[in-house]
Amino acid sequence: MDRKKASDFPQELLNLFDGYVHGGISRRQFLDRAQNFAVGGVTAAALFEMLRPNYAWAIQVPPDDKRIKAEYVTVPSPQGNGSIKGYLVRPANASKLPAVLVIHENRGLNPYIEDVARRLAVADFIAFAPDALTSLGGYPGDDEKGGALFAKLDRAKMTEDFLASAMWLKSRPDSTGKLGAVGFCFGGGVVNQLAVRMGSDLAAGVPFYGAQPNAADTAKIKAPINAQYGELDARITDGWPAFDAALAEAHVPHEGHIYKGANHGFHNDTTPRYDEAAAKEAWQHTLDWFNKYLRASGGA
Repeated sequence: MDRKKASDFPQELLNLFDGYVHGGISRRQFLDRAQNFAVGGVTAAALFEMLRPNYAWAIQVPPDDKRIKAEYVTVPSPQGNGSIKGYLVRPANASKLPAVLVIHENRGLNPYIEDVARRLAVADFIAFAPDALTSLGGYPGDDEKGGALFAKLDRAKMTEDFLASAMWLKSRPDSTGKLGAVGFCFGGGVVNQLAVRMGSDLAAGVPFYGAQPNAADTAKIKAPINAQYGELDARITDGWPAFDAALAEAHVPHEGHIYKGANHGFHNDTTPRYDEAAAKEAWQHTLDWFNKYLRASGGA
């Protein structure tokens, strides 16, 4: 299938698909409403196929890249679901390095998120991407099925699983003890939650289009935050001004970047919502932030 861009679709259709992805409407409701955009012989079902992920597009660093070592590991999570499985990636010749927790969207540990972990390893970090769906058998290889499983998770236990993953990664013998977290969509919200929960145990956070904590919780954050948002993603981006003000009030170093014309999910290079310019700029901000706050010589 030819790669489509967001600009190939009406914004109303992209917003409709965003509603489906985040559980606001069912697939059947999406297809019914997408009929309004089905013109020129293109069916609603064909539009759905064009908008859903194509994971072949996400491979920027192949799993067998000689620069990295990748494996699946299981982390104990006694306060959560007992344990959580995830994808651990390190530079092949690593000694002690800072570590970054990578938190997936509301679909589980899919190939895009695994590739993000490999990109961090190539940038000289230890990266660990836990799979919140572990207790339900793990990411099922299909985003729709992953979304259905996600709805069944115990959110409190899942948060404990991510916290256990973070502390396990931070305390690894090959880690310097400096821990960052990056997350996307649902995972961006988890980065913000971890910053609230972990205080100074988290050294930096980069939430991509993640739901923001309230002012009382934001006051507990110690980790420098670099938030990434799409201009057209009003559902999430409208929460930035209040978060920005609360972070300033808490004296937390922070930046917020809103990318003009970008949709929710603009960093995910498997769907038409991907915005290459915004994704590259946001990723550079991510690496710069982690290099500043996680490397031994820099940061607070």
